[in-house]
Amino acid sequence: MTGVLHFGLGAFHRAHQAVYTQNAGAWIEAVSMRDPTLADALNAQDGFALIVRAPEGPKVQRITAIRRAHALSRGAAPIAARLADPAITAVTITVTEKGYGLDRATGGPDRSDPVTAHDLAHPDAPHGLIGTLLLGLAQRRDAGAGPITVLSCDNMTANGAMLKKLTRETAAITRPDLLPWIDTNVTFPGTMVDRITPAASDETRAIARDATGRDDPLAIETEPFSQWVIEDDFAGPIPDWASAGAQIVPDVAPFEAMKLRMLNGAHSTLAYMGVLSGHTHVRDVMADPDLRPKVIDVMMAAAQTLPADLDTKGYAADLIARFENPAIAHRCAQIAMDGSQKLPQRIFAPALDLLAKGLAVTAHADAAASWITYLRGATEVSDPLADRLRAAVRSDNPLGALARLDGLGHREIFEDPTWQAAVTARL
Repeated sequence: MTGVLHFGLGAFHRAHQAVYTQNAGAWIEAVSMRDPTLADALNAQDGFALIVRAPEGPKVQRITAIRRAHALSRGAAPIAARLADPAITAVTITVTEKGYGLDRATGGPDRSDPVTAHDLAHPDAPHGLIGTLLLGLAQRRDAGAGPITVLSCDNMTANGAMLKKLTRETAAITRPDLLPWIDTNVTFPGTMVDRITPAASDETRAIARDATGRDDPLAIETEPFSQWVIEDDFAGPIPDWASAGAQIVPDVAPFEAMKLRMLNGAHSTLAYMGVLSGHTHVRDVMADPDLRPKVIDVMMAAAQTLPADLDTKGYAADLIARFENPAIAHRCAQIAMDGSQKLPQRIFAPALDLLAKGLAVTAHADAAASWITYLRGATEVSDPLADRLRAAVRSDNPLGALARLDGLGHREIFEDPTWQAAVTARL
């Protein structure tokens, strides 16, 4: 059996990659990036319960693929040493964007990040992801353990290319002699992942206890839907994730765009409309006969901006079923956070494409108008541009103010007369 070293022992990994890897007949050694108690808890029990929140009722699976857990806070050396084991043929990563120590402006290491700065200065005693990965790759090279595939599974556009650039630029500073080996023995496929994984609750643990007859502090819950799209760029053998349902494709980008524009765009739309209408959860918005069609309109309008060979109708049907799932309590207020960072890719970019094609932008204008109305009325806005956004939307010319707002991506859309008219009509 092939093995995987995974960085980032959170709930999403345990509900997603761990399931695919178990169903592929492979095993995982996982790394907790911060909390050693999570690693200790996993090592103390045989797997954990995964509660799948289906509309007809919860279903319980036992996940045992993680056979050992490590804590990076206790030192990188034993983790790096595992990469010298030829049985480990892949590395998977879910540490969120903050965990990479990435300088977004350059694509290289962020020297202002304390962990990254430490690892650049002390490459043989790293505290972070990239430093530990490079220490392990150096040991793998020295051991002659063979090629390895490294997969970022975080929700970042072009995550494979990002990780490759960051790893190479860090190596150029700390281990330049390792670069030729990386270039010939390591690949960084792009991936796209999707599965809603709400925070575990007392109810989660109660369901696990009733189903298994024992307490399980590591029990987590998720939805029935799961998707993993992986670029076909492997350095050597990997677990047979395709047999477990992963899609192996030449290019992940179209699937990323479909998720960003159809799922995330609709999510943002229903979040603002839901908050304004007094709804708490996504499922509540989908049960509202006035709002449900508007959410679907955004999906279908976004589909017109995507490659024709994608199954956008099937994807939309899956999304509607997921959003309507009465067992998933996904809060509108949570999705509504950080709109200035989300709407440029989710709403403004597809709207610009629709405008360029001469197609209607009414659905996306509805979404933008809901966001503006939300900003005008909210007593507290969680957004890095919150103060400037509220000043802009409360001005005499809100669309003009948004068009001039530094830091707002694709703000040029607010200068388009068709877009201005469509949004203004809905304010």
